[in-house]
Amino acid sequence: MYAVVETGGKQYKVSAGESINVEKLPFEVGEQIELDRVLLVADGEEVHVGQPTIEGAKVLATVTDHVTGPKIIVFKYKPKIRYRRKKGHRQGHTRLTIDEIVV
Repeated sequence: MYAVVETGGKQYKVSAGESINVEKLPFEVGEQIELDRVLLVADGEEVHVGQPTIEGAKVLATVTDHVTGPKIIVFKYKPKIRYRRKKGHRQGHTRLTIDEIVV
């Protein structure tokens, strides 16, 4: 059984027992959350597709960790006038462990 959920403007294919990294969420480590924007649920031969979401469906997950992603380098440059700016950015992520998919 798997589901497609939306959080942070992105869509993730999840199944029970796996871990995913999503955009940073304001929850503490160890807290259980529910993701209610479920777009699709597939259970063997049955597939439920929402328009845009499935009513009453939710995915229960536990916050495992808060991590940062890889460093992205932002470099601005203008030729002939000695203008150079270099910045680095690391996006914050929340690691979730999927506990259960409820339809």
